[in-house]
Amino acid sequence: MNFPRALLTTAVLALTAASGAWAQGSDYPSKPVTLITPFAAGSGPDAVLRLVSDKLSRLWSQRVVVDNRPGGGGFIAIDQARRAAPDGYTLLQLDSEHIAALPHLYKSRNFVTLQHFDPVASLFRTPFFVAVGSESKWKTMGDLIAAAKANPEGIVYGSWGVGSPGHLGAQQLEALTGIRMRHAPYREVSQLYSNVGTGEVPWAFASIPSSQGIYKAGKLRYIAVAAPKRIPQMPDVPTMAEAGGPASLEVNSFVSLLAPKGVSAAVKAKINADVAKVIADPDIRARFDTFAFEPLAWSPEEIERNAEAKSKVYGELVRRGNISLD
Repeated sequence: MNFPRALLTTAVLALTAASGAWAQGSDYPSKPVTLITPFAAGSGPDAVLRLVSDKLSRLWSQRVVVDNRPGGGGFIAIDQARRAAPDGYTLLQLDSEHIAALPHLYKSRNFVTLQHFDPVASLFRTPFFVAVGSESKWKTMGDLIAAAKANPEGIVYGSWGVGSPGHLGAQQLEALTGIRMRHAPYREVSQLYSNVGTGEVPWAFASIPSSQGIYKAGKLRYIAVAAPKRIPQMPDVPTMAEAGGPASLEVNSFVSLLAPKGVSAAVKAKINADVAKVIADPDIRARFDTFAFEPLAWSPEEIERNAEAKSKVYGELVRRGNISLD
């Protein structure tokens, strides 16, 4: 059978391109990989990233280096990663708020995270609990909501910063229940939960790693988890609905790895598959359990879909609360 020369040439070029892409993915990585993170050393996301980097280093037989660049609302790490080539050798750890809330909070920057970065692999999702001091008279979410309704803008809640899940989660609670409260943002997470423990701040959303020290000291109680199901690590803590709060209120954050936009599909697929393999390692699963982190094995498309869903919610909350970090 005779093929037209042009058709044959096109087929050869397509096969060459496909084999080149496959080779690019199969050869990756052939040199050290850097993981940039906006989270401070010793934080929960940093601890997870270091475990993942160690496992990936062994799997890839290459050094995988964690580069902590905290501060600037995440932009110090983001700007560092943006300068890197889109070849998969520089990856950026971000949480869902860096991806989905940041564009709404910094309008003047005109920066949309997923216009500059491609999601490549998911790591984990963390739920948030409603924490009160151990001496608080509030035993349920119903108690907290009733107190806020009786004293509009008289109840203070704390968070670890404007635009954080703790802040936006409380904004969502207000929107769903019609209550109005005052926000007290903190620079130091440890100080926030110390003040919740003493009752200086009546309540705050909290993750297990951020509040476990104060909790284990007996100074905090969790009256609800903002999730549809109870958390295995805290089986006695009721869900938001069980505690008398709005059933639709879910407060969580997911953490992913991204690459400067333009990384090849083959490299992206290789990173995604290898990170999923590492996340399934029993050592990492055990560490996740101590933090109540839910392991995730999302595809890049799933990461983007979940980020878009959060962006819609966050955009509405930012507009409603007239929140800005510009």
